[in-house]
This record gives sequence, structure tokens and C-alpha cells, in this order.
Amino acid sequence: MRSRIFAKRNFTEILRDPVSYIFGLGFPIIMLIIMTVINQSIPPEAGMKIFDIENLSCGMAVFSLSFTMLCAAMLVSKDRAGAFLQRLYSSPMRPAEFIAGYLLPLLAVAFLQVIITFISSAVICLITGENLRFSGVMFAIVSLLPAAVTFVSLGIAIGFLLGEKSAPPACSIIISASGLLGGIWFDCKSVGGAFLAVCRALPFLNAVDLSRGAIAGNANVLLPFLIICGYAVLSLAFAIFAFTLKRKTN
Repeated sequence: MRSRIFAKRNFTEILRDPVSYIFGLGFPIIMLIIMTVINQSIPPEAGMKIFDIENLSCGMAVFSLSFTMLCAAMLVSKDRAGAFLQRLYSSPMRPAEFIAGYLLPLLAVAFLQVIITFISSAVICLITGENLRFSGVMFAIVSLLPAAVTFVSLGIAIGFLLGEKSAPPACSIIISASGLLGGIWFDCKSVGGAFLAVCRALPFLNAVDLSRGAIAGNANVLLPFLIICGYAVLSLAFAIFAFTLKRKTN
């Protein structure tokens, strides 16, 4: 009950300050359109499949989730700057209830971004004559839940640990990393070597591979699923730790 009331308050705050999530909705869609135009100019003989709508839509969906992290960090850091959290520290709410109060409305925003990304991809398919399987899209949306928890939890932790001015730049670094190391703009597997090993050890490429496998109906997605679920658990625990640490020091 307490976390639900807190979540309702946070959702209202997100609606009052829409800049971050509107940017998170708009920028991936703009990039989706730009990459589709670029893909139309690439000859089929080149064998460039990463910008095909089936692959690109999943990459953009994961990329949009990274902006939810920015929204989370801005919300939490603003609450800290306004001393709102300091007043709540004296309440009987447990750390898990606080985190749930932030996590639930931000997950709703995350899935709204994912759904709008896939709807935009479907509209592009109508224009270009490409095809997206509805069942594959549904599986891809569900498969992105661990990635959404990972990004939102990281944003919450950053909001607790950093100030209102330093949290957005820290999120920007992770957003850039998700684009470069997630196989969204280029095929990480074609680079290989140590670079690919780093990509496979981080959550970004695994989230993209999982959603692409889901949309294509590929059953061989167990490893990226386990890795991204592991990151979701770790990032959630990190958010709870960050809250507990700040609660003790304030």
C-alpha cells in the first residue's frame, strides 16, 4: 500500500516534468527513421542486415530504455535536492518499498517507450514494404523486461549517489555505451576479439540479442537471457544499497 501511494506520486511527478521521457521517446524514433533511410540506400549485395527493420527496431527499443535511466536519475536526484527524501527517511517505509515506488512508474514509462518504438517500426514497414511478425514483436516486448529493470534501477542508484547536476552526465556516458557496445549501430560480432568479449560481458549487447532472438523466434537465447536477468538483479540490489547508504548518511 505504501509503495503504491509513493509510486502514484512519482508517476505524477514524471508527468509534470516530461522533458526527459519525451526526449527518450523522440530521439530513438528519429534515429529509427534515419537508419531506415540509410538502409534503403545500401545495396543488397553488401549483406548489411543490422539496419533491417527486424534488427533495428529491437536495437532502438533497447536504446530507448537507456533514456528511462536518465528519467529515473533526474527524478530521484531532484527529490534529494528538494529535501523530499529526507522527510521520508523518518517514515516506516522499508528500502524495498522506496525502490518499488520509483521502479513501478518508471517501468510503465519504459514499456510505453518500447511499445511506441515498435509501433513506429510497424508504420515504417507499411511504407517500405517490410514485415514484422506480431507474435515476434510481443515476445520481444516481454523479453525487454529485464533490460528495463536494469536501466531503471541504475538510474535510481545514480540519482541517490550523485547530485542533480552530476547525475545526467553520468547517465549520458551509459547511454553512449549502450549505443556503441550494444550492437545497435554496427555489428559487434564482425569486430570480434577483446571488443566483442567486452560487449558480451555487459548488459547492452545481451539485451539487444535477446530481443532480436525473440522477435525472430530464435530459441537459442538462453545465455543472453540469463546474463541480462543477472544484471537486473544486481542493479536492483545496487539501487537498494545506494538508498540505504544515503539514508544512513542523511
